[in-house]
Parts: sequence; C-alpha cells; structure tokens
Amino acid sequence: MKAEVLVYRGGLVENRHRASLAVYGEGGLVAYAGSPALVSYLRSSAKPFQALALFLTGAAERFGLDEEEIALATASHDGTPLHVEVAARFLGKLGLGPEHLVCGTHPPLSKEARQALERAGLGPTPLHHNCSGKHAAMLAAALALGAPTEGYERPEHPVQALNRRTLGALAGAEPLHATDGCSVPTFALPLARAARAFYLLARPEEAPEAYREALLRVQGAMRRHPHLVAGPGSIDTLLMERLPLVAKRGAEGYYGLALLSTPKGPLGVALKVEDGSAQAREVLVVALLRALGLPPGPTPWDRPEVRNHRGLPVGHLEARLELAWL
Repeated sequence: MKAEVLVYRGGLVENRHRASLAVYGEGGLVAYAGSPALVSYLRSSAKPFQALALFLTGAAERFGLDEEEIALATASHDGTPLHVEVAARFLGKLGLGPEHLVCGTHPPLSKEARQALERAGLGPTPLHHNCSGKHAAMLAAALALGAPTEGYERPEHPVQALNRRTLGALAGAEPLHATDGCSVPTFALPLARAARAFYLLARPEEAPEAYREALLRVQGAMRRHPHLVAGPGSIDTLLMERLPLVAKRGAEGYYGLALLSTPKGPLGVALKVEDGSAQAREVLVVALLRALGLPPGPTPWDRPEVRNHRGLPVGHLEARLELAWL
C-alpha cells in the first residue's frame, strides 16, 4: 500500500513525493501506507505533548495561564500581532521577557505580518518565532520545577527529560532525540508509536492516569483556539475550525492528527513525506481525511495548481493513497 503526491506539469508526472503513515485506533494499529515502522523526527508535531509539562509540573496553575497561552504553547504560529501579544503576555506572567527565549529569530510566517514589520522599519524579535509559545512553556515548567531557566534547551535539563519521558509513556517506546531548529530537543519515533500518542490525545481517558487531565486540557485549548495554533489560511487552523480533531504540522513533511470522531472511532495519525515537502504533505493530509471519512470540504490543497513566475497554471498536484487496513 502506498501514499504519494504526484506533481504534474502538463500531462506528465514531473515529480513524486512518497510518504509513509500510520493510523492507530482502539486496540492498536488499524491502517497504514508505506512503512509504519519508519523512524522519523516529529519536529513541531511533538508540541502538544511538550505542552503537557505545563500541567505535569503545576506551572499552568501557578502562573494563572489561560487557554490562549496553552494553545500558543502547542503552536507553530504565523507571527501575527495576536500571536506576538499572547507570547509577550505569557512571558510577562513568568516575570520574563523575549531575551530569555533561546529559539532564535525569523521573520513572521504570515506574509501580512512580515510586510507590516517591513513598512514600519522594524525587524522580527524572538516573539515572532513560530516556537515562541513552546519556549515560554518550557521556561514556565522550569520555574515550577525549581530548575534553572538558563540552559532550559539542553537535553539534560529537567524540563527536557520530563518531555522525553512523557512522549515515551504515551507512545509506548523510548524516543530518540536530536536538536530541533529552535535549539531544544526534537524526538524521533516509529510512525506507529507516534500515532499511538496522537490517539491518546484524542482519547485522554485511555492514557495512563497521570497524563489524562493534561491531555484533555491541551486538546481543549487547541480546539477552542485554532487560530493561535497556526494562523489564518494555515492547514492546522482550517482543519480544527471545521472538523472534530487536533491537527499539528511539523517541519520536513511531518504531520500529526488526533481524530476525536470518525466512522471508525477515534484515531491517531502520524504521517511523514519522506523528502520533506510541506506542499505535498498538505495535499496528502486532506486526501487521508477523506479516506478516513472526515471530508474537510473545499480546501486550497485539493488538486492545487502549479503556477509559473507569471502566475500562469502549468500543472497540478494530486494525491494517490492506498491504505492497508488491519
């Protein structure tokens, strides 16, 4: 069984983006395409599980964090003024500022926000970084643990050790780790193990008791504030606005889904486009949701056009998906 996205130019296939995915349901793996044993870094798709530390350490209660701040902790956000405002408010509750974030700086992912900064003659700050909410959450967890905030990004720091244990407990496997683009650890798991963690995000009541309340709180914050998890026009936000699910994109073609309700019951999904194409990932995610009985309605990723530098349509992308059901 295979999953791929074909890129047509005219009537010929110019490129193929191959993918692997795993679908986990009640009792175990229920469907797959490609290799469900493929070990891949979750990258930012791990953020919902990293955000659990806010509840496992008591940081959410200690600092009076609201649902917007919890949602931002899970975000790969677009750097809009609202995202920046919530990130600054989050840090303010900790008595910290942008200078305490070690994520680095990049221009806002939002074209409009990027252009607004340029018109104002301003440059981006760490608050505009798509991971600023995750880093604020790690600082909060460090403070709640009584651990130093300096070095919170290091693998041996208590917050990172907690995150690794948490993901391992939910996945049922020990994750590998390396350094992510924002300098904190990123975790690698077989797709089927990662899909198990996303299944428990959809069904917190089936998780080990220590994680149930945290999973429920994170799930609820993401579903009620999808605009903070990504941004206007982003696939995560659009899908969560339309469907009973939690959606989380990751770098290099990764995607995670916690599907609360489908014709086959709650499901967890982990998907990896093997060459890292984000454009192909979006096309395949929409096709997969339709195959699982959750059509999202019209989206920009239904057979999207390929256009040249003059804006003329010269081809299109098309998903080919064959699921093996167990």
